[in-house]
Amino acid sequence: MNDSSATPPSSHRPTLILTGLSGAGMTSALKALEDLGYEVFDNFPLSLIDSLIKETAHDAAPVAIGIDARSRGFDPDAILAAAKRHNAELVFLWSDESTLQKRFTETRRRHPMAKDRPVSAGIKREQEWLHPLRATASHVIDTSDMSAQDLRRQLTSLFGLARGERMTVTIMSFGFKYGVPREADIVMDIRFLANPHWIKELRPQTGLDKDVGDYVRNDPAWAPFMQNFQTLLAPLLPRYQQEGKSYLTIAIGCTGGRHRSVFTTEQMHDWLEQQGYSSTTLHRDIGR
Repeated sequence: MNDSSATPPSSHRPTLILTGLSGAGMTSALKALEDLGYEVFDNFPLSLIDSLIKETAHDAAPVAIGIDARSRGFDPDAILAAAKRHNAELVFLWSDESTLQKRFTETRRRHPMAKDRPVSAGIKREQEWLHPLRATASHVIDTSDMSAQDLRRQLTSLFGLARGERMTVTIMSFGFKYGVPREADIVMDIRFLANPHWIKELRPQTGLDKDVGDYVRNDPAWAPFMQNFQTLLAPLLPRYQQEGKSYLTIAIGCTGGRHRSVFTTEQMHDWLEQQGYSSTTLHRDIGR
């Protein structure tokens, strides 16, 4: 869930204040923002926020400050005042009660507001205490059913393109025998191509080797497939970006993930670069 208010974009360096329920993913969120280029401060004393923002005012990097119930001097009203004072976007992370209960049980951590009471009591108390923050936040992110990668994508969509970046495309090869990548947004099956695995001298090689690449390229079905695949993607990629998506994963699979998918992934990477997209390659199963 993403409840976003109509807060106008800031004309100065982006400043985010992250808060929310204990166990809702603060640490993962700050790591994701750090990867996006934010200067991150975790569990920061509320009384020092003004000094921190003043000291970093001339830095180029945007700032993300994490404050939750662990933080010294934590107070919802003071956080709201600080966000308003510095024109900062307030990001509130939350999860449903059953998910939080499960997370605290699995990690065996104590809830910061339930030192001598059941976890459920601490969750309820914190929900009530932080309600004004959730109601006022610029962005409310529900992490109940999110993996760390899902949360990273959500934050990238919200805050990555705000700095004028183009969408980053990860093009991944994989083997169907090892399972379809869960993080894939688009999956393409190329097991219809002739398989170099059955050629004795090609079997120990990979799609990064010239002989394997030539073999795959010489399959009469390969060139028409590539043309049609690129024709399909060309109008889709800008639409994904317009929808606020700044991180897209395209997975290309063959049987074992060593030959056909690896070569095709490398060729698609070159095409994406020609189209002006920042792209990275990942060969998940090439070493298996």
